Amino acid sequence: MNDLLPNSIQNGIHSLPLRVYYEDTDFSGVVYHANYLRFAERGRSEFLHSCGIHHSDLFSRPDPLAFTVVTMNIDFLAPAKIDNKLKVISAYIFIKGARLHIKQAIMLDRQILWRADVHVACITAAGRPVRMPQDILCLLEPHLTQEEHFLNFINKP
Repeated sequence: MNDLLPNSIQNGIHSLPLRVYYEDTDFSGVVYHANYLRFAERGRSEFLHSCGIHHSDLFSRPDPLAFTVVTMNIDFLAPAKIDNKLKVISAYIFIKGARLHIKQAIMLDRQILWRADVHVACITAAGRPVRMPQDILCLLEPHLTQEEHFLNFINKP
């Protein structure tokens, strides 16, 4: 399967390039705050795609699964503007039971505009948390990284 987006995971860090379009902004040309959540979701989804995990495949399993955000702590540090070329940086830090801990940042060049600490749960089709299946663990675990590595990556000059 060919991926349409130029993205990759290197040393546990996933980078998704995106451009800010008119539709992403408010009347002043600044990205509307809720759109950072959309950008972050794309980053998490593309991380999974890069690992060989696809949402449609998860839900079509005999034991249908999905991921849902349980908690998200967000810092808005600086605005993104129309036509900016951004990178959504994602790092999957650890898996414990049904939970995934993910660190994310949205960057303009080397400037951090937005960052989030995200906890996601693996759930059944009925919405109940379920321990991450072994086949999914095998695809994700090689790409886990340390929080320090993520912080060094986004803070390097």
